[in-house]
Amino acid sequence: MNWDNIPLLIILTLSVIGNNHSVSIAALLLLLIKLLGFETWFPFIENHGISIGITVLTLAVLTPVAQGRISVNNMLEAFKSPTGLVAIAIGILVAWIAAQGVPFMKDTPEAVTALIVGTLIGVCFFQGLAVGPLIAGGMVSLVISLFGLFK
Repeated sequence: MNWDNIPLLIILTLSVIGNNHSVSIAALLLLLIKLLGFETWFPFIENHGISIGITVLTLAVLTPVAQGRISVNNMLEAFKSPTGLVAIAIGILVAWIAAQGVPFMKDTPEAVTALIVGTLIGVCFFQGLAVGPLIAGGMVSLVISLFGLFK
């Protein structure tokens, strides 16, 4: 057995124990890609996977708009309630924070491993979602910038 497969097997095991199907499927697919000799796919997945994932997530979020269940009037109503205004503000903030995470994760590879471990713990044991690494990366970038910890 290739010892390089152990981390994926651990992640697969933890995600099954934690009953997180998304991480289980992702770990299993990556393990199968590796075991079947399709490692040449990894650079494509690494370079485009986040964009593809965000596109699929956005597709799911916009589906009620496409189906007509959310209208322009519904969207305008969001600006009329305190909850709607807070949700808009938080949406803007989180989107901006996540955008800060992308370059940070590219420029700070040592933080990526820690973010992955933290995200996996959150996903497998705290019913979190695997969208965390970008937001977490952005938050780490902001905290490090605030405290002047960048090299």
